[in-house]
Amino acid sequence: MTEDRQSPFRDAHLDRDTAEHVPDTPQTRSPAYRLAFADEDFLCRDELRPVRLQLELLKPELMLNERGIESTIVMFGGARIPDPANKASARTETLAELSRFYDEAQIFARLMTEASIQTGGRENVVVTGGGPGVMEAGNRGALEAGGHSIGLNIVLPHEQAPNPYVTPELSFNFHYFAIRKMHFLMRARAICVFPGGFGTLDEMFESLTLIQTGRMERVPFLLFGRAFWEKVINWEALADAGTISAEDLDLFCFVETAKEAADIIHNWEPAPPRDSIPGR
Repeated sequence: MTEDRQSPFRDAHLDRDTAEHVPDTPQTRSPAYRLAFADEDFLCRDELRPVRLQLELLKPELMLNERGIESTIVMFGGARIPDPANKASARTETLAELSRFYDEAQIFARLMTEASIQTGGRENVVVTGGGPGVMEAGNRGALEAGGHSIGLNIVLPHEQAPNPYVTPELSFNFHYFAIRKMHFLMRARAICVFPGGFGTLDEMFESLTLIQTGRMERVPFLLFGRAFWEKVINWEALADAGTISAEDLDLFCFVETAKEAADIIHNWEPAPPRDSIPGR
């Protein structure tokens, strides 16, 4: 973060450091004496949840702004999809077959990043969930292209760490799923969804709902692997039942290759948000 300051008031860092070197007395050892913003126990109280939500929204926003990142290409996809070099160790035969999408994700991210570099790395920067599988492939492709990419990790009960291809200065960690989702979409100029599980489905449907209801502008919404998506979701049945409209099926399209996806994105005509919901 920038160290430039315009304020005439004493710097908060300086006061925090000064407070750590006061005389050791019962009063200064008391939690009550700690500066509120430097008191981790205080910040983790239930009553401070609104403040933590705000901080988690603000920190990545400031850091992305400082890097001049204006728009992103979102890549959702399964953490369990292996690198084809390791597909023999996949838990299921289907996962081994889906490993081809690791390659496509890597190639796609490389293509997007090569174009992004022409903008100084400000436009269409690849963003993933920062983990393994498809996410790793996305960050890996961006690094291979010589550009930077974003990783939005989330703290989970089991041990995890960002994949090694995320740009370190753009590797973020979240406590709140909701704020993480906002950061995925706030700068999105395309949403690309690769095969995945519950997390991928959650991200896909929440994003589709925002576009369907007009809360978000239309962007290219690309589902990699028609066979997978038509097997796990009966899209036509939703339209036939009337729970969505036939026009909602036009909000996304299927692609098979990185080049096909890149061509759609490069030739996309900007579209405003919907002003009504078909079928309502």
